[in-house]
Amino acid sequence: MSDIQREYNEAIDAADVALGHLYRAQDLLGSAGNWGLFDIFAGGAITSYIKRSKMHEAQGEIDAARDALRVFVRELRDVEGAPGFQIDTSGFLSFADMFFDNAFLDMYVQMQINEARQQVAAAIQQVEAVRDALTHRR
Repeated sequence: MSDIQREYNEAIDAADVALGHLYRAQDLLGSAGNWGLFDIFAGGAITSYIKRSKMHEAQGEIDAARDALRVFVRELRDVEGAPGFQIDTSGFLSFADMFFDNAFLDMYVQMQINEARQQVAAAIQQVEAVRDALTHRR
């Protein structure tokens, strides 16, 4: 196998790892969004807890995806860096949503979830496009 072929394979493998984390984050954010909607209209402390749990799991996948994207970009060298992903679920907002449950805080958290979902979807689209181009050039 040539060095060029090996580099393509390493980049494609790195893309696959990043995509795996991004897909899992997308699923978890979808679940958090569903729980968030329920929380707005009929939820309580338990619903908020489940939503937060899903958001926390999604944040872990986003962090892992960010690390995998760094490897992917390093493998490509000629691809622009990936956009940053962040869901701020720490500090007062999390505490307030759990213990001072109200529709205004729930709607704000829902907006955060939706924004994160859009960022993850955009990252998936970008990585898939580059991966497809690598696969076709290989």
